[in-house]
Amino acid sequence: MEYIQDIAGAYPWLETLFWLIALFLAALVVNFVVKVALVRVLNRLISGAHFINGPEVVRSGVIARLANAAPALVISAGIMAVPGLPFAVAAVIRNVANAFIILVIAMAIAAALTLFEAIWRRRSGPAGRSIKGYVQVVTIVVYALATILMIAAIIDRSPLILLSGLGALTAVLILVFQDTLLSLVASVQISSTDMVKVGDWIEMPAMNADGDVVEIALHTVKVQNWDRTITTLPIRSLVTQPFKNWRGMQESGGRRIKRALNIDMSSIRYLTEEEQARLSRLSRLRGYLGDKSRELAEWNAALGAEAETPGNRRRMTNIGAFRAYVQAYLQAHDRIRQDMTLLVRQMPPGPEGLPLEIYCFTATIAWAEYEGIQSDIFDHLIAIAPEFGLALFQSPSGSDFGRLLAAGEASARREAFVPPSEGA
Repeated sequence: MEYIQDIAGAYPWLETLFWLIALFLAALVVNFVVKVALVRVLNRLISGAHFINGPEVVRSGVIARLANAAPALVISAGIMAVPGLPFAVAAVIRNVANAFIILVIAMAIAAALTLFEAIWRRRSGPAGRSIKGYVQVVTIVVYALATILMIAAIIDRSPLILLSGLGALTAVLILVFQDTLLSLVASVQISSTDMVKVGDWIEMPAMNADGDVVEIALHTVKVQNWDRTITTLPIRSLVTQPFKNWRGMQESGGRRIKRALNIDMSSIRYLTEEEQARLSRLSRLRGYLGDKSRELAEWNAALGAEAETPGNRRRMTNIGAFRAYVQAYLQAHDRIRQDMTLLVRQMPPGPEGLPLEIYCFTATIAWAEYEGIQSDIFDHLIAIAPEFGLALFQSPSGSDFGRLLAAGEASARREAFVPPSEGA
């Protein structure tokens, strides 16, 4: 024992080195005990606690991050007690250890916030309000405060001194974090007004976005388009640019059909009595034709002698009968919502004929079913229009011009043919 004391007296740096090694070994032992024993035991206990979402807490790594502070605490508490170590060196090591502890705590808080956001998203469901933007803002604040505290710990000064100097840097900070501040304001506006939620179908042609919102973050909104691509939008664009949110359609349970049949106006005419009799065999038109015939008969009878002039009389048209048929057909359709708007109307005529628009809502919002219902309706209407003597407008194609040209050439050949004289 005296020999060791003599050596320590002759070589004081050996004692300092010995206690430094002992301190760092103690830190390693504490690190091993905390991570291997304590953390594993806590993780096993917590993973079985389903009422606090134990498995998810373990996966978040909050406890593991906090465990990293244990060896730093040992070094911070024991470094000043090492004999022979210069005070300045011991102070630097202690301050660095304290800064590391602050960083570990900040990382644990950030992991806890991420865990909270994940639990909120799962419990609120895909249609719930997203808080990811708020969590990201709080995380930024936590790391900003941690940075100030770490700098104060390293230079061994009060953090209030650093905070007092931030006033002069306010303009610079606003310039640096301009995008973050604008995104935060936009996120608050979107959340408070319930403009967009995760799961909404939005359409923004200016950004080539048309699909479901899958994520709302502080700076961006991710939209999964129907072709399975991902469009990332700046969150500010949802406030500054127009977009369409289809949530109202999804919540109503009906999807709108708004499509027109272009009727060739040259095919519109009055119905003859024979045509009325033939169309009256259609069950959906029988009531309409009977009521309309009585109405027109009463009107024309009131004209007296003027009814002898055809232009004075009211007569039934094929376009009117067809419009009544379409209305009755839609009202009898079991896949069309009868409690929502249902119209069959004529739009202003144009170069492509007279548009007869169908405006109604299907009893489903599923895309494939909706398209199938819409196609079945127009398949039937296009096929039955000739029964009313109506022709649908279609721009001339190459084959149409080919037939016209062939007919013109045949006519020219007939005119050019000169039959032989009878006496020849």
